[in-house]
Amino acid sequence: MKAEDLKTKSKDELVKLLMDNRKAQFNLRFQKSNGALENTSEMRKTRRTIARIKTFLSQQGGEDAPKTATKKPAAKKKTTSKAKAA
Repeated sequence: MKAEDLKTKSKDELVKLLMDNRKAQFNLRFQKSNGALENTSEMRKTRRTIARIKTFLSQQGGEDAPKTATKKPAAKKKTTSKAKAA
């Protein structure tokens, strides 16, 4: 799907497109693992379409857009320095 097509879509339409493309991606992966997928470039096209949709959702301030995992702050080290031990 082209970017011009996505510009005219509403947020709800983009979310629906995202879900449809994710289902298609799942089916393509399943077909690939079974050896039934003849046109492997469809996987690449679907992956890029999903990325485009996510980009447009985030640009529109899409709270519905899936967020990436947030990292937890690093835990404090449990060891002590040698200077304190001596």
